[in-house]
Amino acid sequence: MSLLSLNNVEVAYDRVFLAIKGVSLDVEEGSMVALLGANGAGKSTTLKTISGLLAPERGAVRRGQVSFLGRDIGHLSPPQRVRMGLVHVLEGRRIFEHLTPNDNLLAAYPGHHARSSFKQLRDQAYAYFPRLAERSRSKAGYLSGGEQQMLAIARALMTEPRLIMLDEPSLGLAPVLVKEIFAIIRAINRTQKTSVLLVEQNATAALDVADHAYLIENGNIVMSGTAEVMKQNPDIQEFYLGGGERVDYHNVKHYRRRKRWLA
Repeated sequence: MSLLSLNNVEVAYDRVFLAIKGVSLDVEEGSMVALLGANGAGKSTTLKTISGLLAPERGAVRRGQVSFLGRDIGHLSPPQRVRMGLVHVLEGRRIFEHLTPNDNLLAAYPGHHARSSFKQLRDQAYAYFPRLAERSRSKAGYLSGGEQQMLAIARALMTEPRLIMLDEPSLGLAPVLVKEIFAIIRAINRTQKTSVLLVEQNATAALDVADHAYLIENGNIVMSGTAEVMKQNPDIQEFYLGGGERVDYHNVKHYRRRKRWLA
């Protein structure tokens, strides 16, 4: 069953610039889906379309439909979408640096809308991120970049989400930290059956943990498939995984380098 579905969604900024052009994708209940693409491809805009955060950037959905739990959510405010179980961890962490991790988690706690107590949710978050528990009384601004990313994800868990959307969680982190955080994200997905939509430029790390993946370029979905199938695609290997067959194009006359899906 599709938990989240985008059907032919088109988004424009300032009523002029088309950022995404007819994007369709699905996230199944309990699955982990990666949305891959280069800078400016439309990945973050897709997430903001789902979470309802386009308006502050003068963006708007021009056509298409976003459905969550089988319901059209295009008319709902961001807080209403969060209450439905849809949470968005923005690029750049966006934690409250002047507050402690404990207070950051409290700020995200939905109060009487929550099914569990604050203590239950906090302890659950700290079980996934024990390093945060050790720093729970420090100012969040003094945490390392990896710890701040952990806090941003832990804060999202306080809303008891059905779907977590993560925008570039590996940004600016050392490879060892990326591996650790991605392993925790996968553990959350498996143990809590929380669906994950992961936006990433680090295609290798994303495809190692995802079940399914979509590739977006210039606002269009150009490829999709299981993570294993995507890994084996020669164009994905060459343009996004740093592998694939290498050709000395300097000695090939009249060669115009194109990705196969654009040919």
